[in-house]
Amino acid sequence: MPIFQVTPKELKPLSETTFGAEGIMERNDLQRLLREQISVLDERFMVIYEEFGDWLDSSRRIDLLCLDADANLVVVELKRTEDGGHMELQALRYAAMVSAMTFEQLVDTFARYKSKAQPDIEGARTAIMDFLGWDDIYEDQFGQDTRIVLAAADFSKELTTAVMWLIERGIDIRCVRMKPYRMGDGTVLLDVQQLIPLPEATDFQTQIGVKKQAERQNRTVRHDLRLKFWEGLLELAKTKTDIHANRKPTQDGWVSGGIGRSGFSLTYSIRKNDAQVELWISLGSGQTVRNKSAFKGLETQKAAIEADFGAPLDWQELPEGEGCRIRHVLNGGYKSPPDQWPAIHVALADAMVRLDKAMRQRVAGLIL
Repeated sequence: MPIFQVTPKELKPLSETTFGAEGIMERNDLQRLLREQISVLDERFMVIYEEFGDWLDSSRRIDLLCLDADANLVVVELKRTEDGGHMELQALRYAAMVSAMTFEQLVDTFARYKSKAQPDIEGARTAIMDFLGWDDIYEDQFGQDTRIVLAAADFSKELTTAVMWLIERGIDIRCVRMKPYRMGDGTVLLDVQQLIPLPEATDFQTQIGVKKQAERQNRTVRHDLRLKFWEGLLELAKTKTDIHANRKPTQDGWVSGGIGRSGFSLTYSIRKNDAQVELWISLGSGQTVRNKSAFKGLETQKAAIEADFGAPLDWQELPEGEGCRIRHVLNGGYKSPPDQWPAIHVALADAMVRLDKAMRQRVAGLIL
């Protein structure tokens, strides 16, 4: 479906173009721009290395190696072609090769990415732990999955068939289409859409039905525990506040709700042995300066905010990321004994109510 420009007289369809026609190169342009604004693909990604290829007997390189907020590695493969080529096969090889990476190898890789000449190992470790919201190194939580993101101008039916089949079998892989359009004045726009997995992407669904796909997908023990933990927490939380009343239990490690202003969210995050409530600040792609400004604006009110909350908060500007967080960590997570879950749920819901009370009016009053 085309993109339309709204004019006083009509909805004017923009002309589709190609990266080649616009002189946009794969590595020097697309890869560079996404490296600097990885939130275009996912706001909870952190770039660890570009052109990663630290393995023996292979000259192949991952376009962008990333880390997600659940401490999983993410292989990002880019193509400017209209069919994606054979990028899914390439990405699977890379995911298998990088899956054995340890946390300390990740730290070393990120340190070399930031400075090959003088790697700052401690600085890299701190930046990664801040991004993950860790107050200690949880080696057993790192790299429990390796995800794949394929980003291209378009995808062939053969590629999407393979991707749907892989998703059925528990591989975390998705297709993101980046389609360029040209306006009448020569301005080039980029439409970025995740096509798979999305129920609405019927043009990319094959003979493998969505119902059959869901039935055959195996859930890990970790995902099952998270789902059950969320069921109890969200059921209790909606009796205290409506912030997350419309959210459903999930297998993910976090659930977000609104605070009345776009770009700010109140989030529960759960890990194996602890959990947190946080205000997450992310005003959109390329808004790093405004995010930091919002954070600083709230930080000037730190004493009053913490007094209203009733406890100290952890203020994380996250210099290596676009977003910022202000959080409170509590003991107990989804791997705690189930008979302890009700008390953990009560503590989390109570903390969320207090965080909302301390932040809502102040967030609304920020001038950005």
